[in-house]
Amino acid sequence: MKRLISIVGTTGIGKTRLAIDLANHLDTEIISCDSRQFYREMKIGTAMPTQAELAEAKHHFVGNLSIKDYYSIGLYEHEALEKLNQIFSEKDVAIMVGGSGMYEKAVVEGLNDLPEADEENQKKLIDIFETQGIKPLQKLLSELDPAYFSVVDKDNSRRLLRAIDIIWQTGKTYTENLSLPKIQRNFETVRIGIQAPREIIYERINRRVDMMMENGLLDEAEGLISDRDKVALQTVGYSELFKYFDGEWDLDFAVSEIKKNSRRYVIRFLTWNRKLENVNWVNYDNSLKEALSLLKNLPM
Repeated sequence: MKRLISIVGTTGIGKTRLAIDLANHLDTEIISCDSRQFYREMKIGTAMPTQAELAEAKHHFVGNLSIKDYYSIGLYEHEALEKLNQIFSEKDVAIMVGGSGMYEKAVVEGLNDLPEADEENQKKLIDIFETQGIKPLQKLLSELDPAYFSVVDKDNSRRLLRAIDIIWQTGKTYTENLSLPKIQRNFETVRIGIQAPREIIYERINRRVDMMMENGLLDEAEGLISDRDKVALQTVGYSELFKYFDGEWDLDFAVSEIKKNSRRYVIRFLTWNRKLENVNWVNYDNSLKEALSLLKNLPM
């Protein structure tokens, strides 16, 4: 049985470092499931692995897309499984790491057998989003599927687009579609979660944002103003700086909002991770040693 090691945890907790160290120790490759790091134009604001880190271990799905490209969780599931099959043809283990829970779950557990995105539907929905904002999408989904709307991240435009598209294609609610059986995986997954006291996580996030600003996040965001309506840029680190460029906020306030909104995501991650099954938790300050000990004691 082939084995996928999936590293989960909140932003800034050290997932990238653990993934690289494990990949080197196990002589394997890394698949990213961080949906923000797919986009090559967003290196600084997404804390994409540096060139030095990428050189330490082979990575996939990092900086592989443009913000102008259409992409979906369904496409990612398909491409990630193809890449895993390639890795497993030569190796017994692979590493997956990232901060996007739904993308991790798509690979580990599988999505329901839903249709691929309909290009015409996507164009209509993206046009609504880019010209009118997210509220019309929220209203539409709340009318089409109140049950799913009650649990979805209402500020995640990708989730709204996907759900509405599927409803339009199938004539069934997204909730009904999600109840369909999933295809079983032909590999075993071991989830390793990195944990730390919340005050440590907050401290790391604040320091990371300061480092992003020092490394040129302001210039990176300014260079993306013309594409600010793209779905990929509706995210923490860019939305706040666009308000600075618009003159709504001063720079210090915009940076403080990036930190605050990043900390809010910690709560979402913690809530999401509590729902995950079979997570083996390791401490942030000793993650490699504890992870290796854990893997050593697992049956092969």
